[in-house]
Amino acid sequence: MRFLSLLAPGLGLSFSLACGAAWAAHGYALWGTPKYPVDFDHFNYVNPAAPKGGELRLVSNLRTSTFDKYNPFTLKGSAPAYLSGLMFDSLLAGALDETGAAYGLLASDVQVAADGLSATFVLRPEARFHNGDPVLAEDVKFSYDTLMGRYTSPSYKTVLADVAGLDVLGPRTVRYRFKKPNRELPLTVGGLPVFSHRWGEVNGQAKPFDQVVTDIPIGSGPYRIGPVRFGKDITYVRDPQYWARDLNVRRGTANFDRITVKIYKDNTAKLEALKAGEFDLMRFFSAGDWARRVTGKRFDSGELVKGEFRHRLPAGFQSYVLNTRRPLLQDVRVREALGLALDYEWMNRQMFYNAYQRVTGLFGNTDCAASGEPSAEEQTLLAPWRAQVPAAVFGPMAVPPRTDGDQSLRGNLRRAQALLAQAGWTVQNGVLRNAQGQAFVLEYLDSNESGARVVTPWARNLEKLGIQLQYRPVDFALYQQRLQKFDFDVTTMAFGGTHNPGQEYADMFGSLAADTEDSGNFVGLKNPAVDALISHMTAAKSQAELLPACRALERVVMHSHVLIPQWTAPTHRLAYNAWRLQGPATMPPYAAGETWAIDTWWARPNGANGPAAAPGTTPATGAAAPSRP
Repeated sequence: MRFLSLLAPGLGLSFSLACGAAWAAHGYALWGTPKYPVDFDHFNYVNPAAPKGGELRLVSNLRTSTFDKYNPFTLKGSAPAYLSGLMFDSLLAGALDETGAAYGLLASDVQVAADGLSATFVLRPEARFHNGDPVLAEDVKFSYDTLMGRYTSPSYKTVLADVAGLDVLGPRTVRYRFKKPNRELPLTVGGLPVFSHRWGEVNGQAKPFDQVVTDIPIGSGPYRIGPVRFGKDITYVRDPQYWARDLNVRRGTANFDRITVKIYKDNTAKLEALKAGEFDLMRFFSAGDWARRVTGKRFDSGELVKGEFRHRLPAGFQSYVLNTRRPLLQDVRVREALGLALDYEWMNRQMFYNAYQRVTGLFGNTDCAASGEPSAEEQTLLAPWRAQVPAAVFGPMAVPPRTDGDQSLRGNLRRAQALLAQAGWTVQNGVLRNAQGQAFVLEYLDSNESGARVVTPWARNLEKLGIQLQYRPVDFALYQQRLQKFDFDVTTMAFGGTHNPGQEYADMFGSLAADTEDSGNFVGLKNPAVDALISHMTAAKSQAELLPACRALERVVMHSHVLIPQWTAPTHRLAYNAWRLQGPATMPPYAAGETWAIDTWWARPNGANGPAAAPGTTPATGAAAPSRP
């Protein structure tokens, strides 16, 4: 499974701005006034008096088993977990208790032109890189130019496609120019990582960025790289002279002196190491592990605690991804039939301990989610594209098939057989074949052999239709390479959601991205209607314009059946050492898993000397965890 997020590193959320009158302020809100005023002291969800010190020991949140570079922006190789967020500051920083807003970090002031065609940022004079150099306008320009260069992920080019350029107006003033008014661009560029133009220099000469591999990053974030044991762990060390340590957007954060990220070969090794006390915090994605295997003496004693923390994050759209570049998957009726063979209700009951909810679309758990019949505004946006989208788009919103209540797997498979027959596929001696006698055989690509357990029930149901789904596990390096080249039939991906969708959806579903290697358009969707709806979405100047556009987009994508929705968890499942760690009583609603602990928890002053107050909120009651001295 691949976890995807196209958000700008360092910002944490996707922020946008409606362009109207010229605006200069300490922060921005998408459709109104930011929650925090100009003179705010700290974010409400942090402890501004949290003690500094101690160590947080984690495991990597990445699929890669190790790392071979310190540059997280280049295409080749694997960088350590959490490096971007810990080492690189951005012009703006987001809060974890509101959406669609950001506040000045490197920048003290932001001015957006009345016509929406530019945004000017003024840098704080106290901002410093780890080498002591001031953060200047030339560094912001160098970072932008580098990220837009040929050695970095094409997702930057897609998300920033409407940025015309960056001008240096003074030593600490930059102006981003935009090709057209776009509500999200001022805060999108504000979330880009900023690094020193000296990173990768040798004798005063800059190396090509793809050759900046193990050169220590020169960022301005709260941590630097400390001791490293390749293949075993990496330690980030808090910079005691961090320039923004007393800034309102940073007060109460970055409390650990050291953050060590350990590396294990597989999930079983991680779990056993947690039980042995080798590290302090682990996030769980497996419902089976969480329900049955997160046990042991340390849990019995209260040293290790299981905590479920309810969030209000977008559901995202973890899905089986169907690569429509493959001839077998180009007919929408075939793709719909494949989805009808997935018995989610059985899987959730028998395999997932009823821990999940079904994904229903692109924008679950947000105001952008479509439902029922298209509104008049949606109809207006969709009408010009009637010939380019499935007819079902103009009817009720697509919903995943069910196998409970008045629906059944048998009934769904009969519908699937009818769709396949319409597409020219019939069963001959137990094998689904087309008129040319070609058998219907698909390959499911994965980077983890344990994934076969989840895919097998779906494959068994597909066999009843005469379809063979071959499970193909490969090592992660080959998996990445094949995804970059779109060399797969079917795989699983966890796409991150957002309350404020924008240009990043052009990378996931836009026609240009479909033909760009290493883009996020894994499904290969090329549809002018989708391109137009994404343009409407990014150009919206009010929520009243945004919502019909994103709902219409969701209808087109989901009725195209390029994704087979899987499942999502409404809580973050964290196991942590309550004797070593403390944290705020309540998790902010838009925090992302273990990054909440990294940002806002702190080490117990006395170390592992007995139980302490457990951080967070329990979802079952909504009450704060028991407080102990």
